[in-house]
Amino acid sequence: MTDRTHRFDPAILRANDIRGVVGHTLHTADAHALGEVFGAVIRERGGGALAVGRDGRTSSPDLEEALVAGLVSTGLTVHRIGICPSPALYFAVHHLGLDGGVMVTGSHNPPEYNGFKMMVGVEPFSGCDLRDLGERARPGTRAPGRGRVCEADIIGPWTGRLRDGLDIGPGLRVVWDCGNGAAGPALTELCRTLPGHHRILFDEVDGRFPNHHPDPTVAANLSQLAAEVRLRRADLGIAFDGDADRIGVVDETGTVLDGDLLLALFAEEVLRERPGGTVIADVKSSQVLFDRIGELGGKAMIWPSGHALIRRRMAETGAVLAGELSGHIFFADRYFGFDDAFYAALRLLEILARRHAPLSEFRAGLPRLASTPELRFPCPDERKLAVVDDVRARLAARRDVEVCTIDGVRVRSADGWWLLRASNTQDALVARLEATDTAGLARLHTELSELLSCAGLTLPGS
Repeated sequence: MTDRTHRFDPAILRANDIRGVVGHTLHTADAHALGEVFGAVIRERGGGALAVGRDGRTSSPDLEEALVAGLVSTGLTVHRIGICPSPALYFAVHHLGLDGGVMVTGSHNPPEYNGFKMMVGVEPFSGCDLRDLGERARPGTRAPGRGRVCEADIIGPWTGRLRDGLDIGPGLRVVWDCGNGAAGPALTELCRTLPGHHRILFDEVDGRFPNHHPDPTVAANLSQLAAEVRLRRADLGIAFDGDADRIGVVDETGTVLDGDLLLALFAEEVLRERPGGTVIADVKSSQVLFDRIGELGGKAMIWPSGHALIRRRMAETGAVLAGELSGHIFFADRYFGFDDAFYAALRLLEILARRHAPLSEFRAGLPRLASTPELRFPCPDERKLAVVDDVRARLAARRDVEVCTIDGVRVRSADGWWLLRASNTQDALVARLEATDTAGLARLHTELSELLSCAGLTLPGS
């Protein structure tokens, strides 16, 4: 045994993964220490091998190298799979029968961010496990070993599995936007095998993200995709975030279809084959979605936002489908139950090919409500939970609202509902509002604005 002390910046140990600003809160020394400590966790649980992948950020090679060195020092066999989407890393753990995995990625965050998504077995390593990992690093006791490194090509097997059992049919015209993230090389390979006509934008991996930020929840980031869809008269456009576990969709008119409404479309298909199944959606999702699941005979479950939290809840409940407003879509129906934007995209193509109807027709059939997108606004990490608690306390005496506190506060009233929660990945608060009409939306906005003003914060749009 050797003694080595390390302290992670508490700000990087988040609810679902590790995320920080490289050179400020996250360093290569953190990556090496993470390898040592997480490697010890894997060994203690009887494991001997895991996979490591990375995204295309400029900091990822150095962080990955330090991480692998730390893992190998514990005696593990590390299967390096190179630049790939996060779902390819998740698939590798299943496909190769490994004891866990680590993905080096900053996901949808700006270029200066990076981090790590981890698995023990096929389950996410998150929440209190991450906090415990930080505590384990402090005493600094390490178990040395002699591991080894091998290279593994997972893209071919993964893209083959993506197509397995799907009937996409010919004729669809699709525009894809990789956003210069990790999706590019794999998508290029996949599209060679797909029927239809495919146009790929920004497939060159470039961690500076020179064309637009790789976050498909922000409509402005989809403007180039929407323009190309209209120009080419395509059936739809599909975008990915930086590590391709989140999907963004625009219909044939170039109009964005939010992740929760996309989940409603998937629910129609899945519940037809799996009647009475449970569908999980995060707390930011539209009431239209929850009502639609009930109409379809499914069991709707609201759950906190976060990919790791939802994956765990799916496993606990046997849910057949899950998703988030942010575009994480989880299929346990015919797939593994992890968030894979590539697989969600192919399921969407299968649906459209079978329906022979434009995607805009599906949207037109849903109730029309007035809503905001996800509103993110700055709030220091050390303060954001206190702000939410203060708002919750101010609502305690009210009898004219229904308050859900499963993740922040989701407040339902005669006008509709609004949500305030702390971001899992950024020093920010997140809000969303939805009402039956624009007048109701304005009243909800005023209500939340006044509550936030007591904490010295301004709601976007105020």
